[in-house]
Amino acid sequence: MTEDDRARSPAGMPAAAAEEVARAAAQAFGLAPAQPDDPRPSGAVQRLQTDPDTVERDLVKLVLTIVELLRQLMERTAIHRVDQGDLSELQEERIGMTLMILHERMTELCDRYDLTMDDLNLDLGPLGSLLPHNGA
Repeated sequence: MTEDDRARSPAGMPAAAAEEVARAAAQAFGLAPAQPDDPRPSGAVQRLQTDPDTVERDLVKLVLTIVELLRQLMERTAIHRVDQGDLSELQEERIGMTLMILHERMTELCDRYDLTMDDLNLDLGPLGSLLPHNGA
């Protein structure tokens, strides 16, 4: 058995080669070793403040945000189809009533969980907000 055979990584690669690959990967991905003594929490930890007392409200807020996004997309699609003349008068009436009822239910759920429509708008950083302001 040679010395090279004894100094192999668990994957069967020579230890020196494995260390070189690890250094190259760390450099390529900008990885830094963990700093357990760093008192500042990471950006992800700062954004994810979980509180067992508000988990239900936060989950409802997330679900309502997704539903509101889909509602607004459906509304825009319906307006586009009406402008194109793709729908009959009966279809236009049904879509309008359905969207109105959905908006009313969204308002009721927001009231139940003490949320406003602005609370449902997520800040996406440099991309702006998820939903148009004031439903516009």
